[in-house]
Amino acid sequence: MLPTRPSGGPSAKALPAAAGPLLGLLGVVVFSFTLPFTRIAVRTLDPLFVGAGRAVVAGVLAAAVLAATRAPRPPLRLVPRLLLVVVGVVAGFPLLTSAALREVPAAHGAVVVGVLPAATAVAVVLRTRERPGTGFWAASAAGLAAVVAFVALSGGGLGDVGAGDALLLAAVVLAALGYAEGGLLSRELGAWQTICWALVLALPLMAAITVASASGQRPSAGWAGWLSFGYLAVFSMFLGFFAWYRGLAIGPMTRVSQVQLVQSVLTIAWCALLFGEHVDAAVVVAAAVVLVCAAAAVRARVR
Repeated sequence: MLPTRPSGGPSAKALPAAAGPLLGLLGVVVFSFTLPFTRIAVRTLDPLFVGAGRAVVAGVLAAAVLAATRAPRPPLRLVPRLLLVVVGVVAGFPLLTSAALREVPAAHGAVVVGVLPAATAVAVVLRTRERPGTGFWAASAAGLAAVVAFVALSGGGLGDVGAGDALLLAAVVLAALGYAEGGLLSRELGAWQTICWALVLALPLMAAITVASASGQRPSAGWAGWLSFGYLAVFSMFLGFFAWYRGLAIGPMTRVSQVQLVQSVLTIAWCALLFGEHVDAAVVVAAAVVLVCAAAAVRARVR
């Protein structure tokens, strides 16, 4: 018998409002490694295997956590909303970015993914009653422009729009929808419960895709490829959402979403460390502008 009410984690109001952006930032730090590690993983592993397989590993972990904590099943009325989270962040974003990063460098991908904070804010406004003021939108637009300039200066480049960019843009749209709906669900179910149930719901489909992708050729990679895949599964697909959805639940979601402007800065930093990309003074200045814009958006008034 399903419970009539969700019995989730602690209330989002149990923590002070300042905890929202801080928890969001923790999630962003985890997510900032996603593009570089995806780029490493798809060098030797099939993109379909990387995108679906990481969800399978995370789904098994989620099922274990739900069983160990004896978390009550969500009401049937919430299942369609959980499926939107599945489409957005469990299936859509991982599969599309894995395919795109076979075509474009991780730094270039950060240009397109830099649109995600603004896209998430729009999704939240359409889905909720939050109404950010002019100052918020100005800071968000300035932050978006600064992200594009930052990644272009760092060597990601803008270049011509190709198939990889189209896949990344589609991934951004789906992720924005998954973030907005997941943040709302976290207020009812709890943050870790939301991502765990979404992963469990997606497990049969993602397992089928993983098996199909591996049927033609046995997955084979070096230690770097498997370590990258492991990070994507355990952190990017699972633990990172514990903090991210909790931060969004505390909200306001439009403000917390702008913390993700910092992600492109961190991604380029990791690309410099992992791939030896050059970082000069102009990049440092652009990064500082991005951080200022993110702070202004987070502090802006939201009705």
